[in-house]
Amino acid sequence: MNGKKVNWIFLTVVLLNITTIVLLSVLYPIFQLGMISNLILSQLIVFLPAAFGVLLAKENLIQFAGFHKIKISSVFMTIFFTWLCMPLITLINAVSMLFVDNEVAAMSSDIAGAPFLSVLLVMSILGPLNEELVCRGIFYQGYKRSGTMMQAMLLSALLFALLHMNFNQAAYAFAIGIIAVLLVEATGSLWSSVILHVTVNVQPVLLMHMEDGADIREAQELLTTDMLLLVISVYLIIAVVTTALAGCVLAWIAKNEKREENLRAVWKTRKCKKEGKVVTIPLLIAIIILFPVMILTAV
Repeated sequence: MNGKKVNWIFLTVVLLNITTIVLLSVLYPIFQLGMISNLILSQLIVFLPAAFGVLLAKENLIQFAGFHKIKISSVFMTIFFTWLCMPLITLINAVSMLFVDNEVAAMSSDIAGAPFLSVLLVMSILGPLNEELVCRGIFYQGYKRSGTMMQAMLLSALLFALLHMNFNQAAYAFAIGIIAVLLVEATGSLWSSVILHVTVNVQPVLLMHMEDGADIREAQELLTTDMLLLVISVYLIIAVVTTALAGCVLAWIAKNEKREENLRAVWKTRKCKKEGKVVTIPLLIAIIILFPVMILTAV
């Protein structure tokens, strides 16, 4: 599995996703999927092409993705690290809201109306596990075989962002993608990025079920530019402090797992002899297809 094969998988996921959206739109009057069914279907669209690609490449999916053991102390510090990164993620989300709507808030009524345990399982556990397996497991590890670790990190984060198919979620998903890769290299295990992703996703699910979904959506609609700028100003100050602390925690995790060199290697730009290229025609086609779709979603 290398970068070229990753790009073919991503193009397949994009085409399947758009085809499914079109079919469901056409069949909507006679065939309607509920919230949970939609979420599960969207995860299958991502998982199946990726898993099939790994199978064709004759790789062991679990080993290739990097599901290795980590110390229990690193698990707790990973959760702490995630909390410290949340102000930065919130800041990026708020900045994106100057230009586009908050997509999660727009779905708040549907999410709040679905059974809590089902939403928690799909959005906060199965979804993160699947997306980390594909994006930090298959995509990132595949790109590492074709380019530098920096290229692999940025491209896998970009693909993770684009899979959300809207500019709001894509903005902070890109940041989460980079943070997740740094965790994977600090711990040597995909489990750390799964813990990060679960911790990030569980918070909005809990919030939307503790409060009325309609109220959250209404608050989003009443949010003025001046109010948003104030939120951005406050979170900018908080994020500067907490992100710096998060960097210290990440360094501690790497030292705890004896992977300081692996973490430092992410920033090296030297490329040794690799398999194939990281940017190929299928990737460019997928991006060209996605951007008009994302623009239409934002309009």
